[in-house]
Amino acid sequence: GQDAVQLISENPYRLAKDIRGIGFKTADQIARKMGIAPDAMIRVRAGISYALGEAMDEGHCGLPVGELLTSTAELLEVATPLIETALALELEAGDVVADSVGDTGCIFLTGLYRAEQSIAERLRACAIGRPPWPDIDAEKAMTWVEGKTGLALASSQQEAVRLALHSKVLVITGGPGVGKTTLVNAILKIVTAKGTDVQLCAPTGRAAKRLSESTGLEGKTIHRLLETDPATGSFKRDDTNPLTCDLLVVDEASMVDVLLMRSLLRALHDSAALLIVGDVDQLPSVGPGQVLADIIGSNAVPVVRLTEVFRQAAQSRIITNAHRINEGKMPELSAKEGSDFYFVEATEPEVGLRKLLAVAKDRIPARFGLDPVRDVQVLCPMNRGGLGARSLNIELQQALNPPGEVKVERFGWTYGPGDKVMQIANDYDRDVFNGDLGVIDRIDVEEGELTVLFDGREVVYGFGELDELVLAYATTIHKSQGSEYPAVVIPLVTQHYTMLARNLLYTGVTRGRKLVVLVGQKKALAIAVRNQGGRLRWSKLRDWLVGTSGTGHLSRLKKL
Repeated sequence: GQDAVQLISENPYRLAKDIRGIGFKTADQIARKMGIAPDAMIRVRAGISYALGEAMDEGHCGLPVGELLTSTAELLEVATPLIETALALELEAGDVVADSVGDTGCIFLTGLYRAEQSIAERLRACAIGRPPWPDIDAEKAMTWVEGKTGLALASSQQEAVRLALHSKVLVITGGPGVGKTTLVNAILKIVTAKGTDVQLCAPTGRAAKRLSESTGLEGKTIHRLLETDPATGSFKRDDTNPLTCDLLVVDEASMVDVLLMRSLLRALHDSAALLIVGDVDQLPSVGPGQVLADIIGSNAVPVVRLTEVFRQAAQSRIITNAHRINEGKMPELSAKEGSDFYFVEATEPEVGLRKLLAVAKDRIPARFGLDPVRDVQVLCPMNRGGLGARSLNIELQQALNPPGEVKVERFGWTYGPGDKVMQIANDYDRDVFNGDLGVIDRIDVEEGELTVLFDGREVVYGFGELDELVLAYATTIHKSQGSEYPAVVIPLVTQHYTMLARNLLYTGVTRGRKLVVLVGQKKALAIAVRNQGGRLRWSKLRDWLVGTSGTGHLSRLKKL
């Protein structure tokens, strides 16, 4: 408003805090030009917030005190005692909270700290009491559901059904081919036959669509279920206006971050039951926290971990190799007739690029009859590098759909009709969400508009809005979470060293429905299989659920 100039003059770092798109470094340059000293307290306090924000982007809810002091000192180039003083002021103002994770003293962004606390409180409240359906004789119900579906439940699934029918909160986890879908369907058929009102949700549009297809019931994205207000981005469903269901099913829960889970549980009535389904061995959420892993690790609610791969699924090399990778074993690479899993060796990245283009453009379409644009998805460990998603998109576009007469260049990409694109931000007005894949249908240069088909639905973008789209012939494995593709091609080279981890490879391999092809070096594959995965995420949810709530809000740093 009218005070903007005065506020920014007093504290230019408000720009980084309040305005999306202006980072700390830009605000810092403005502050320098305005004569704000490098050791000014407003600069040091802003630097602490920035370091915690950077940690949040890496999935952490907080940071150990020592790590925070070190990263802030490197960023600002100021002495540690000054940072300690600034941190004491931040704690006093309530912008950050001091507490411990286990025995480690940590500093948390207040919003994330409160969100994890809220998730634990809500889960505990939801777990109390009986489920909202009448008493069900589990043995009779299972005989009935097996008759209805024609599927025999394995003993592990029967045990899970018994537990589900008597629990208000239940977690079901397990890898591909272990019968999670069959189990969830059996539970849903039994409780809906008793008149239970069920709602199903998943974090992404594609995951919600798969949930609908597998259950025959309507699946919604969590954002749609909670009724996002496009004007504010907040949710209309909350504790004052809760969801009306008796049972809420949350699928692909490994992708749900702390803030989204907090919003979801706030909107769930205390009397409702909750079924959380996901594969805890996949990558954790892109956003902060490791909600599913923390809930399972806490033992605070009943958990069913399915491990038995069913006979039909065991015929798939994709599924058996996914489980081998998850156990830290090398996948079976010997070529077999009729296999759905292949390894194409390429000793050098340049050779890898040539082979990957040939696999995606020619070999898969010729051998398996799949469309190279619509059905084949290249998934990369990272964005950067010659075999990263960014440069592969340009190579694959040239190979599969080179730009013609009608094209538009914006934000570093060239778009033409027929290009595969991905939405990279949640857009509530257009009803398209981060990770949704579409194909450009047409471009109207005179009107300055581009039309994309998302699952047959037309969505129009002005040329100035194309920063919401990127080419999507190749994408990162992180971005592919919650999606499945007919065929997946994964480049693996030692260039990707920093990102090669078991849960990343496992997540990539389990995205392929009919075919997975790895292209690259066996050494890179071995590194990924051996490396148990990224750093521990600093989060407190598990402690809250176990009941070791640490030391609470310590306003004085010395106590840590």
